[in-house]
Amino acid sequence: MPRQDTPGPTPPGTPPTAVCVGESMAVLLPDRPGPLEVVENFRLSVGGAESNVAGTLAALGVPTAWISRVGDDGFGRRLVAEVAARGVDVSAVSVDPHRPTGLYLKEVGGASGHRHDLGPGRSRLHYHRRGSAAAALSPALLADPAAAALLAGARLLHLSGITAALSDDCLALLRALVVERRPGAGVPPAEGPGLVSFDLNWRPALWRDRDPAVLPPLLDAADLLLLGTDEALDAFGTGEPAALRRRFPSPATVVVKDAARAVTALERDGTAVSEPALAVEVVEATGAGDAFAAGYLAGTLRGLDQRRRLRLGHLSAACALTTPGDQAELPPAHVVAALLDAPAADWAATRVTAGGVVSPALRAPAR
Repeated sequence: MPRQDTPGPTPPGTPPTAVCVGESMAVLLPDRPGPLEVVENFRLSVGGAESNVAGTLAALGVPTAWISRVGDDGFGRRLVAEVAARGVDVSAVSVDPHRPTGLYLKEVGGASGHRHDLGPGRSRLHYHRRGSAAAALSPALLADPAAAALLAGARLLHLSGITAALSDDCLALLRALVVERRPGAGVPPAEGPGLVSFDLNWRPALWRDRDPAVLPPLLDAADLLLLGTDEALDAFGTGEPAALRRRFPSPATVVVKDAARAVTALERDGTAVSEPALAVEVVEATGAGDAFAAGYLAGTLRGLDQRRRLRLGHLSAACALTTPGDQAELPPAHVVAALLDAPAADWAATRVTAGGVVSPALRAPAR
């Protein structure tokens, strides 16, 4: 699916509209399915929730910056270069001379019959991030001139629960960003100091030695909260949208993602809009949640109505599912526009594959 930015590439030097803060890592991808002990070679890539969101926002035409820390090593240099190549402003990414860039390995299930094989369609991530450069993020970031300038000028700040689990300093930074520095919480981005978006991104392995009770106050202090039903059930005991809306009463909007079925956006005034997911020929599931967040946030910044925001999120996620990497490759702008405006029946009949989008809303398959 050829990439075409929507509505167009961000000109160099454009001040960022959105800022994403959080850790990204080097990624080692296996050359074959099966348990790690039978893999001969790995391919180096990069990944991370907040930089994935930043890259997809940039692809959607939203000027975006990513703020983080990396080690003074080859993985860190590769990471910054690849995120920058996606059109993301990395001017406030700092280099830590003592701590390494985080790393994770991906294990992909196959049909080898090996007793440790995860099985077809399943995967597992193995993290090596304890003591990483990004784990040293702290409220001191707010005194850094480059970061402070980006944060002050942003209409959108995007964060996730992953950062809260990395260290006490990272948790303190999130509290400073979400709870302490925002006198205009809940004010629409065009009228106030900026919209704060928070994605739960529940990672149980990161919370084994930490108290997840620190998360709910952060989530409830955001303007826009995104959660998956499965992760919310694991973290909070319910994945039911109305129950989660009651659990987190303060955000202007709570968006609950029910995997491949539907996503529901619940407003503070009780309004709820649900939109079914697209049919997708899945190649790789990693990064789809980040792509959905970016599409939904891009629609929010453009002032789209709730249904179109959800559709743009679904389309971005569907495109991410059809590529082996973490980054969504979006269809041409006219295809996006046609799908956002499609009648419900045409939307429901749309299918996204690695070869393109097929939909009654289009006169011919879009490639």
